[in-house]
Amino acid sequence: MGQVAVRTALEERRAQLQREIGALTARPRDPMAAVSFGKRVGDGTTEAVERLNAVGAAQGLDAILRDVERALAKLDMGSYGVCDSCGASIPAERLEARPWSVLCVTCASASV
Repeated sequence: MGQVAVRTALEERRAQLQREIGALTARPRDPMAAVSFGKRVGDGTTEAVERLNAVGAAQGLDAILRDVERALAKLDMGSYGVCDSCGASIPAERLEARPWSVLCVTCASASV
């Protein structure tokens, strides 16, 4: 995949992630949809759990977004495809599957 195609794919992924994060973190339009944690299981508790799940999903997407933005910066710097941790080349297969990869497989699995 050429650099123009990589940049296009990364920019599209960034826009998609920003939309998804925005949807997950948007405030409810209904002011009566206040979320609270009560002592009894009910609608408020269910809504609170759903909101916590949405926030957790948004945090995961935000981590990917940071990698997408880092990959775009690396393209600009001429270091795209080089592991941020060890400096080794990131295999083309990994970059093909995940163009936003900023770590080689070894370093990525060590950071988990």
